[in-house]
Amino acid sequence: MEREPVKFIVAELEESAAAMTAAAKSVNFISQIEAIAKLIINALQEGGKVLFAGNGGSASDAQHIAGEFLSRLNYDRAPLAGLALTTDTSVLTAVGNDYGYEHVFSRQVLGLGNRGDVFVGISTSGRSPNILAAFNAAQSKGVHTVGFTGANGGAMADHCELVLNVPSDRTPIIQQLHITAAHIVCGLVESTLFPKG
Repeated sequence: MEREPVKFIVAELEESAAAMTAAAKSVNFISQIEAIAKLIINALQEGGKVLFAGNGGSASDAQHIAGEFLSRLNYDRAPLAGLALTTDTSVLTAVGNDYGYEHVFSRQVLGLGNRGDVFVGISTSGRSPNILAAFNAAQSKGVHTVGFTGANGGAMADHCELVLNVPSDRTPIIQQLHITAAHIVCGLVESTLFPKG
């Protein structure tokens, strides 16, 4: 008889693998990743930057990807202009206290975003009020908008230009595919702007 922990581990790995396989077979998922990479490449070539934000685990993803842009992903090259809006506790607490948590990202987009930049909002549900508010702020400044979310997508499609829907409704699986997709985007940007050899 299989032990309960082993059954749980195998089930989790199989669900993760199934979601990855579904993503790899999805023409829409692949085309959205390509479109997101092209949008970011164009913005960076024009002297723009990429702003990232999310809550909880998605905040960690925002910081992780900004770090890959600024440092490196696959090989040494010049830094890419990526900025996580989740890291400055003075800004987050000041805006949260003075204007409400819904505005912790939108105020930063209004203050730091410029026309032609890209804002990437990450929300597994697609319903995070502070991410949706940041999309609206970005659009008001001419900042391009990209959403990373789950299969349902919440309200994201109504608030941004490009939406990457992960083929899962489970938060941990969505987050796994978000970081994988973001690595792919970063890899495409890196290899296009700084081709090896």
